[in-house]
Amino acid sequence: MVGPRIFSAGKAITTTGGHTDPTNGVKLNLTRNPGPSTGVVNGVDEAIKAVRQQYKNGADLIKITATGSILSLGKSEEYPQFKEDEIIAIVETAADYGMHVAAQAHGAEGIKRAIRAGVKSIEHGTLMDDEAINLMKKYSVFYVPTILGGEFISEKAKKDSYYPDLVKQKAKNFGPKIRETFKKAYLENVKIAFGTDSGVSYHGENGKEFMYMVEAGMSPMEAIKSATISAAELLGIKDTLGTIEIGKIADIIAIKGNPLEDISTLQNVKFVMKNGIIYKNLTN
Repeated sequence: MVGPRIFSAGKAITTTGGHTDPTNGVKLNLTRNPGPSTGVVNGVDEAIKAVRQQYKNGADLIKITATGSILSLGKSEEYPQFKEDEIIAIVETAADYGMHVAAQAHGAEGIKRAIRAGVKSIEHGTLMDDEAINLMKKYSVFYVPTILGGEFISEKAKKDSYYPDLVKQKAKNFGPKIRETFKKAYLENVKIAFGTDSGVSYHGENGKEFMYMVEAGMSPMEAIKSATISAAELLGIKDTLGTIEIGKIADIIAIKGNPLEDISTLQNVKFVMKNGIIYKNLTN
């Protein structure tokens, strides 16, 4: 089908009661105990099995939920949700199949466990501390901040009944925290790749992430690179994508205006080429 180029992690791997446990919130007498086939693991053996299941399902990479999350029905986004040996097993098994591991993580301890275990990126990283930042630099781990998701959640938390009360309490200060973490990580020269958490925020508003990154101190060119060459490096595809060069795949967008002068122009894409084929070409 015609659509964007997707590198999919399939079902995120979690622990019992973790962020992406599909039975969270279901009455206990109506559900069963999920297992590795649905991405829920406990212990090294199940962790290995879950990675192999995602490979079987066609995943390009593996994602884990290294801590709780803002929108899940858990008390805190801060607590770690894996033992370090479980993450090591996931990383090593993923490598056997030519895949890397991305870790959704908010709390500092879960972030540090994931980095030491060998993940390639930390998504959100909201509460990372100085030790976590130093570990990211030491192991060349990418930070994918998703400021847009934080801003969206914080704003919606102000509305009555938009989120359950448990989620609302976690969400209301999420945006300011993630902005501050991004600014600190950027000033410490942590490797940063573009990400939006869209699906949490509305699809189609993804370009706002550029604006938030620049507002937090990143230069427009660095923000653009985070979504192109840096993202390609994170995915391990910089030999074929990420820059416009002879011999690379022609995935190209164009806008009206100069994003180095006004980064918001990236929210209005006029031209889209994928693999050398033009799919969108607006003159106005």
